[in-house]
Parts: sequence; C-alpha cells; structure tokens
Amino acid sequence: METGGGRFGVSETLGALNAALKKDPGPPASVWFKESSARNLRSRDFLAPQAALRPLFAGGQVPKDIIEDVISLKCPGVPPLQSCQQTPLGLTVQLQRPAAFQQVLNSIAEFTKPSQSASGQSIVLNCTPLWSRKSLDMLSLSNLRAILVTDHLAEVLRIQGLNVHLVPAAPDEGIQKFLHQLRVEWPSELETTFIPEDVLALKQVLSQCPYATVPGLEPGKTRLPDNVIFKVHLKSFLAQQSLEGYDPNLDVCLVTEEKLRVLAELRQMALRCAGTEPGGCCRVVHVVSCEGEFQQQQVDLLWRMLDLGAHTALQKHLVCGPVKVANSPSPVGAPQYFQLRRCQMYEASVMKYGDLVQDDSWTEIISVLTSAAIRFEMLSTAHQSQIFLDLEDSSISTKGTKSGAFVMYNCARLATLFKTYQQAVERGAYPAFPPASELNFSLLREEGEWLLLFNYILPFPETLSQAAQLPLSSKGIRITASTEAVCKFLIHLSMDFSSYYNRVHILGEPLHHLFSQMFARLQLMRGVRDVIHRALATLHLPPLSQI
Repeated sequence: METGGGRFGVSETLGALNAALKKDPGPPASVWFKESSARNLRSRDFLAPQAALRPLFAGGQVPKDIIEDVISLKCPGVPPLQSCQQTPLGLTVQLQRPAAFQQVLNSIAEFTKPSQSASGQSIVLNCTPLWSRKSLDMLSLSNLRAILVTDHLAEVLRIQGLNVHLVPAAPDEGIQKFLHQLRVEWPSELETTFIPEDVLALKQVLSQCPYATVPGLEPGKTRLPDNVIFKVHLKSFLAQQSLEGYDPNLDVCLVTEEKLRVLAELRQMALRCAGTEPGGCCRVVHVVSCEGEFQQQQVDLLWRMLDLGAHTALQKHLVCGPVKVANSPSPVGAPQYFQLRRCQMYEASVMKYGDLVQDDSWTEIISVLTSAAIRFEMLSTAHQSQIFLDLEDSSISTKGTKSGAFVMYNCARLATLFKTYQQAVERGAYPAFPPASELNFSLLREEGEWLLLFNYILPFPETLSQAAQLPLSSKGIRITASTEAVCKFLIHLSMDFSSYYNRVHILGEPLHHLFSQMFARLQLMRGVRDVIHRALATLHLPPLSQI
C-alpha cells in the first residue's frame, strides 16, 4: 500500500487533514480531532465536527472534490485513508487499518522514540530542596515529589537528545541510599570542582553593588543573625530591571555564606554547561517545592544581580504543589512514607503468594513495586497541583487500576505471555515466529486491537515529546511541564491491555489454521510490551517478568 512515507504520527495526520480543508490563505483552521473511545473508533478514527465545518463551508457541507482530496491524501507521516464521509456529526475519516497495523508493527522500534529531537542542547536542572536537606530525616514528602519530578524530567529530556546536568550533588550518605532505593539516579559528587575563591569573588561584587549593604547595629532595629554578611534590596533591583512574575512581597534578602556557595556552584555548572552549547548559552530550570518558592526567587534575583551572564536571564521556575496526608495527626516524612509503602507491598505479596515471597527474587520484586507505587502516586498528578495521600489505601499495594503496581502487574503478564509461547515452541507445539513482513494483519479485527495500536503505540512518540516540552521562551519565570503524561499514559494503556488480555485468548489451540492470527496478535503484544518498557525506563523502573 502506497503511503506518504516516514513514521506515522497523529500530529502529522491532523495537520494534513486540516490543510486539506483549507480554503483561504494563511494557516489552516484546526477542525479535526483524533477519536479515542472504543465506541467511536468502531466507525471512525478522526472527526471534523459539524459545528467546526459551518464557518468554512455553507451549511457545513464539504464539497465532493475536497472530500476526494482528503481520501487521496499521501503526505509524510500520514497513514493511508480508507474513507472520508459527511455524516450528521461532521466529516469522518477512517484509516486503512490493516495497512496501518503493518506499517507500525513492522517498525516498532521507531515508535519508542520521541517525535522531536533537541540534540546537542544543554540544560541545568536545579532541584532546590536538596540544597538545604542535610540529612534524610529532613526530607519531606513535598521535597520527595520535587526530586522525583526532576529525576523523571531529566530522563525524558535526555531521550529527547538534551545534555542534562543535575544540581546539587547529594553528599549525605543517608539521602544517597534512600534515593538509590527509589531508583533515582542522582549525582553524589559535583561535575565541577568547587573553588572557595568563587565565593570570595561574589562577596567582592556584592561589596560594590548599589543594592547591597553590610549589616550593622542600627538604633531600634532587630539584631540580625551572625551569619548574615549582606542585606540586599531586591525590590529596588526588581523595579529597575522591570522583571515580571516575581512575588510582590520580595524586599530585603539576607545573604549568608551558604547562599553565596549555592550561587557559586550554580554558576560553575551553568558555565560548564554553556561551554558545550553552540553559542555558549545554557538554560537553568529550578525545580521548587511550593514552600521554597519565595526563597528560590530570592536566589534567582541575587544571581541575576551578581552575574550578568545570559544564563541568569534564562532562569525558569517549575513549582511543585504540596503533598498532604489524609488523617495523619503528625507530619509524615519521606523515609516513613517509603517504609509504609514497602511494608504494604510485602504484606500484599505474602497474602497472595504465601511462602514463595521468602525467595530472594522477591526482595527485588517488592523493591520495584514500592518504587513504582511511590512514583505513580507522586507523578500521576500535574506537578503544580496538590496531592492528597491516603496512606491506608490498599489499592496502592494491590492491583488498583490507577496504581504503579497495576502497571507492573500487566508488564509481568506480557513477560509471561512470551515465555509461555517460547516454551511451547521448544516443545514443538507452536512454530517459530515468522518475520514481521510475512504476518497477516488483516486478521486483527478485535476492537481492542485497534484501540491498543491507535491510542498507544502510534501516539507514544508524541507522549514522550509532550513530557519533555518546557516553555523556556515564555514570559515570566514560572513554567509548567507535562510530568504526569507518561504515568497517565501507562495507567490507561494497562487498563485497555488488561481488558483485551482478559477477553482474548492470544495463544490459541496449536492448530495450523489459527497460527496466522496468533502471530499477528503476538506482534501487536510485542509493540505494547516495548512501549511499556520504554515508558517505564523514563521512570527508572525495570520491567518485571513475574509478580
């Protein structure tokens, strides 16, 4: 089947469909959208609603020649179209599904890569809670959320091709071990060598700064802490620079040696980062817990004041909302939360599998399940929104459909499926798997099969790119990112895969006339498996082969 070439993409298809309805000069109107519900996918894959067509065509009726143009579309990234029809709902398009199955499932690896690339660009992610948390006991749930957001964001940016540098290092051994248990890949040492002279240089700049004064004893004034070495008047600097997006209550910043050390390390990393970047410019994103946002804005302005390099003007703040615990009489720290979830995972596993859980392999399984449960709890909600944790929620440690355990369970089901098939091949019950080019994908007629391809495998590259999009050129200092996109994708994929797997027998009777459909279904399951594995890798979660 002739196509427009290139990897199929939802954005490319929507763009081509919109362009096909264009009548006037200028960019085409966005009138089409992709269907996703099982009910609507029975009759169509894309819809241009009647209400959107009326401004373009008299009575919303699309001329036949334009409908013919739509059907004959052959553009890069656009799957072959089966039909285009005017209906009471609007203009509908259905793809040639066997051809789409063939094109996608013959090149699965292409659909586990992001749809866009930013190769060679550099970025510094500054996880601000780690600067002040000198021991594990000081790590709050909000701090943990910021760390997990930074860790995931770093990975999706790396997949996109960016050079990602993380600060600060986590020098405390207790915090290092804790992050390792959660599979957080965080540096324990700085990429750059800290030089005390850098702090001295910043002090020298401050001593000559018109916005800074050396604190002294003033009549009627409260004595400042002994570690304060400068008072900096941020409000005056803000007004002079006409900077937008800062807290209007920012006024006087009390500068300590520790603040200057933070700035010196940030500056060193930014300069190192800029040295690898064409044009010598580096973006800096501060990932901030909501309770530390005000203090980080102070550091931001202090850095701008002391260092006029381009990187200071490119600072952005990604703020994480608070984490609240339901029905807890006292604050719950990150270590207690981790231990509770691990105990729940262990107890749930013992209840289901009994003495088998004493096997050494289960130590690793429970560790992965604990990390998955915590990551999905912390990352499935948009980072700027508040999270409410129910520490007694049993669905977190079993297979509640919105939990990380449920995703890992379905990952293990796929591993079991392929292991069972391979064992049957070794017994001679099934033939070896043929080349993908020889498979008959017209045998994939079950609605759940198209749902898995069209809603998950096909758009997965765009999900990866969406998770890595940072509006670094936007006005103001606050930005948002879709750090929840991958977790939500995995949850929905697991639900639809589970529904299909429970309903359809993929490994049927070892009869020759059933093998063609079995192989086509297994190839689809390979696509689902590879997408799940790639998505889990952005969360630093290894796939489980048993659970």
